[in-house]
Amino acid sequence: MKLRMHSNSVRLRLSQAEVAALGESGRVEESVQFGPDGALRYSVECAEIPRPSASMEGGFIRVKLPRGDVKHWIETDQTGIEATQGPLRLLVEKDFKCIHRDSAEDADSFPNPLAER
Repeated sequence: MKLRMHSNSVRLRLSQAEVAALGESGRVEESVQFGPDGALRYSVECAEIPRPSASMEGGFIRVKLPRGDVKHWIETDQTGIEATQGPLRLLVEKDFKCIHRDSAEDADSFPNPLAER
């Protein structure tokens, strides 16, 4: 899962395996280790909520998505789920292969629809 933060936006891109895991278990989690005493953890979770939400506590970013929205996103060609929470913009997307270069990082990415043009 790739995490990108810029200004007041949080963007998470999930590989095919992560999207499948989210559909099966309702949760995916990653972390970035900053030495022996610190890590930034982040997750995407399905929940019985009316709209997407995000929170941060103790170095843990938790993004919750409505279960029905996740089901629709997984089962269709919809690329992402987007929402705002006050000044914060949330975006959870399927991670597409880069069309400008090959990368091992993209091995489990979704086929890029722009590559077919």
